[in-house]
Amino acid sequence: MARQVKRACKYRFYPTSEQAAELSRTFGCVRLVYNKALEERTRAWYDEQRRISYAQSSAALTQWKKTAELAFLSEVSCVPLQQALRHLQMAFANFFAKRAAYPRFKSRKRSRASAEYTRSAFTWREGCLTLAKMTAPLDIRWSRPLPQGAEPSTVTVSRDGAGRWFVSLLCQDTIPAAPATENAVGVDAGITRLMALSTGEKIANPGHERRDRARLAKAQRELARKAPGSANRDKARRKVARVHARIADRRRDFLHKVSTRLVRENQTVVIEDLAVGNMLKNRSLARAISDAAWRELRSMLEYKCAWYGRELIVIDRWFPSTKLCGTCGTVRETLPLDVREWTCECGAVHDRDVNAARNLLAAGLAVSACGDGVRPQRGSSRTGRSSAKQETRRATAGVLRLQAEEEVKPGTE
Repeated sequence: MARQVKRACKYRFYPTSEQAAELSRTFGCVRLVYNKALEERTRAWYDEQRRISYAQSSAALTQWKKTAELAFLSEVSCVPLQQALRHLQMAFANFFAKRAAYPRFKSRKRSRASAEYTRSAFTWREGCLTLAKMTAPLDIRWSRPLPQGAEPSTVTVSRDGAGRWFVSLLCQDTIPAAPATENAVGVDAGITRLMALSTGEKIANPGHERRDRARLAKAQRELARKAPGSANRDKARRKVARVHARIADRRRDFLHKVSTRLVRENQTVVIEDLAVGNMLKNRSLARAISDAAWRELRSMLEYKCAWYGRELIVIDRWFPSTKLCGTCGTVRETLPLDVREWTCECGAVHDRDVNAARNLLAAGLAVSACGDGVRPQRGSSRTGRSSAKQETRRATAGVLRLQAEEEVKPGTE
């Protein structure tokens, strides 16, 4: 069954000097409107206990344009400014729903420079994209074609820290479901190996940051020697940003290839719910964990499984996948990180990562068959911990039940 999804296709483009100046001016205006609207909302709440809606912020934007101080806001397209207010409204909605923290101000140096154009602010004709306030189309490098017959509904223009320009086109796309298969795989994420599969395969960790660490350190040393505010310091900063961009691009490309392969070859993919944010507090492993990008891999698996009709099962983080013997079901009390192979009391010898992947697969299939959830409840820490223990016991019981069914086959009694 084909699925209708909204898909963003990102391309690099090379603006002219006039286009670059116009876009840079637009980025600054978007940031100013967002920060000023956030400041007004915060002040109104703390001083007057009053909430400001999107409509009131939009009306305030009209008044700002009429002042002599902010009259330059009328020189850029009004659509990206309105979209900035909508993004702020969404940020507050996520905050009140407890899905995110309180919105923060956008920084000129650290925030992402971007502007969003809706259908009324750009022209799309015969593969040529022309933005509002511009006379010439953008010089886009079409690294891959857009979906057949698709027309962009939203265009987002951005510039990264390395000075590269990108345009993202949001289109409606029809994605056919992948051919059905009976394969299922458990995935255990790691550091020395990026992941171990329940099939026994281990996928090596390319370590992109580690491979470019010397180049990055050299660029950062050169940046530290430059005088603040000088043109040479800006050049050195861009050099550091280019190294970071190279690492991120290569890492993302590798994760896309791995996640696509897992989704195409398996009907069910089972992973573990890792608390990556808490793991990053370990100063000894934070750099390696960040380089592995477990959270980005999970995000890719989530939307690709939804696209191609696959099932993604997330096992609770408290499930003892590593310490659980996949043969007899014994759970060890401790298992240090430096122990890569261990022998159970029953005599079974386990590879630490492969055994964890197989236990994850068995737990995912067992809990899915029982119809129970496999993720902790969102709530207080006490409630979440209690739910996590309940789900862990259910998953462990499911693994043991599957092991018993394997030992007692029909007709052997």
